[in-house]
Amino acid sequence: MAEITAALVKDLREKTGVGMMDCKKALEANDGNVEASVDWLRAKGLSKAAKKADRAAAEGIVAIAMAANEGAVIELNSETDFVARNADFQKAAGAFAKLALKSSDHASLLEATYEGERVSDAVTQLIATIGENITLRRSAKVGVENGVVAAYVHSKVDGADHLGRIAVLVALESTGDKAALESFGKKVAMHIASANPLALSEAEIPAERVEREKAVLNEQIKEDPKAQGKPPQVIEKMLEGRLRKFFEESVLTKQAFVLNPDQTVEAAIKDAEKAAGAPVKLKSFVRFAVGEGVEKKADDFAAEVASMTKQS
Repeated sequence: MAEITAALVKDLREKTGVGMMDCKKALEANDGNVEASVDWLRAKGLSKAAKKADRAAAEGIVAIAMAANEGAVIELNSETDFVARNADFQKAAGAFAKLALKSSDHASLLEATYEGERVSDAVTQLIATIGENITLRRSAKVGVENGVVAAYVHSKVDGADHLGRIAVLVALESTGDKAALESFGKKVAMHIASANPLALSEAEIPAERVEREKAVLNEQIKEDPKAQGKPPQVIEKMLEGRLRKFFEESVLTKQAFVLNPDQTVEAAIKDAEKAAGAPVKLKSFVRFAVGEGVEKKADDFAAEVASMTKQS
């Protein structure tokens, strides 16, 4: 039998876009013959995966996994919501979230082992099996030494509390009562799902995002009749006021608490400290929403119909 070298595997992978493990299997089944291996992969339906890679995967589900004092969340994308209801797709999403708990970052998650193969290759296998472009787009993990990690999943998948359309994890650092912390953490997670804050504090909002907001506000002020003819110092004060409002709407602790709009999240934390019997620090949070930031390609219905007509 021919030696299956790394170079051979790489060559076949580049030709087909199929995962390394499947390429190796194909070469082993065909005594190292690359062309025969291409046909073997085509027969198995695996090489179709590469052709789907340029199609926008903006649907799917997010999944969470929890352990003592830590939690992980992943986003597994598909092209259609229909695929998000597929049992194999959902099973994989839940498994990937559990693997994310043990991974140091997203790159290591893709290299982790799932059912005997790398996660990245398992995703390729899903593409071949289901017939849509699928991507394990991102993952994140939060944890605390003392305290709790609370979770909230919105638009849950039937019968699966860990799967849904929006997932939030909140890390609360505290030595206080765990039950009280869990209850408050869940409420904060629900708030984050609804209010979608940009960051935990002003300092955590990227400088370029603040500068972009300033530019927009400056343009708005130029068009504001109330600003016409005002001296520069007055214009500066107007900008400061509007920027302050931007921070109040974007920074988690400054936002009006969804469950009690009469107080800020910061004030709600002070109340939570009384219930927990100890200081509470909102250490971190992560919010994943399906398809967030993915550019969806506009469907050209006329072109699609014309294409189907030519094929028939």
